[in-house]
Amino acid sequence: MKKRIESFEDLHVYKLAEDLGDRIWDIVSGWSSFPKNTIGYQLVKSADSIGANIAEGFGRFHFAENRQFTRISRGSLYETRHWLRRAYKRALLKQEEVKELRDLMDELAPRLNAYIKSIGKTNDQ
Repeated sequence: MKKRIESFEDLHVYKLAEDLGDRIWDIVSGWSSFPKNTIGYQLVKSADSIGANIAEGFGRFHFAENRQFTRISRGSLYETRHWLRRAYKRALLKQEEVKELRDLMDELAPRLNAYIKSIGKTNDQ
């Protein structure tokens, strides 16, 4: 029998989103003020929105609402990709940072899609 998920913090997809947001925060906090206040602000906001929407959806009454918030989370993931592309193009990211963030996002994206598909399949969500 599957373990019942009792909190959004138990979701692996949420933990990945949290890791991505924290790593982006660590990187952006080292930038100078202009990049930090322009691209950095948008990048941190979109990355943190991934986990925030997973959490908010989990707390909703009906699975359709949960699914909708998790779809918004997926949109935030793509917005984060956009801002990372801008940051890379503008030489704000080191090659190793790009690889690390790409690896995290490449793991997160399919897990997020799988989570969206799973919502409503059982009474646990």
